[in-house]
Amino acid sequence: MIKKISIFILFCLIAQIASAQLFSKERLSNLENFDNRFLTWGYFLGFNNYDFKFEYENQTTDVIVEGKGGFNVGLIGDMRINKYLNLRLEPGLYFAQRNLIFPGLEEEIDFLREVKSTYIHIPLLLKISTKRLNNIKPFIIGGFSTSLNLSSNDKNPQDNLAGEFRMKKNTFYYELGFGIDFYLFYFKFTPSIRGVFAFNDELIRDEDPNSPWTGNINKMRSRGVFINFTFQ
Repeated sequence: MIKKISIFILFCLIAQIASAQLFSKERLSNLENFDNRFLTWGYFLGFNNYDFKFEYENQTTDVIVEGKGGFNVGLIGDMRINKYLNLRLEPGLYFAQRNLIFPGLEEEIDFLREVKSTYIHIPLLLKISTKRLNNIKPFIIGGFSTSLNLSSNDKNPQDNLAGEFRMKKNTFYYELGFGIDFYLFYFKFTPSIRGVFAFNDELIRDEDPNSPWTGNINKMRSRGVFINFTFQ
């Protein structure tokens, strides 16, 4: 629900500002030489909604994932390649939570696992822009990233039998998204949305190979949606 509301608000914001830029009678160009700079810097604030994709050894009842809305903050370094291509580095701190409900276990202390994650997320992205239209410039963006999960619990010797859900510390992803640059009077403002998909299995198995929590899971990979608001 939070993810749908956030996406709806983002689309409304983009539509309103884009409409004002495209159809206003006054077409003054803001920051005319901004895109000629070889290097530019900025920061972003945003929201995330993480999920897990499970693959099972035997198809039984799926693990239920309840995604909770999270918060992002970070920095941006942008290198101009040419008029339409930019290479971007966007290191950030991402706070996320997912609740896992394991079927077949009766007590809440057993069937519920709250997975709270604090990621240092570092993507390297290629931004492909269209021609600037008045004071807006749509773009698509994609690339690869890695993250360090500071809350992975990977060194904890206890497992789910003691109530400890463990994940691997390092994860690798590919990312795809789109957004619009808005050239305002003093700065460039960019709302964007990206899908993020993990390559590697992130689950650390319990000691018991028949564990009701991890025994039937072949792979567990993160995926998520990022909505960021960039200021440059």
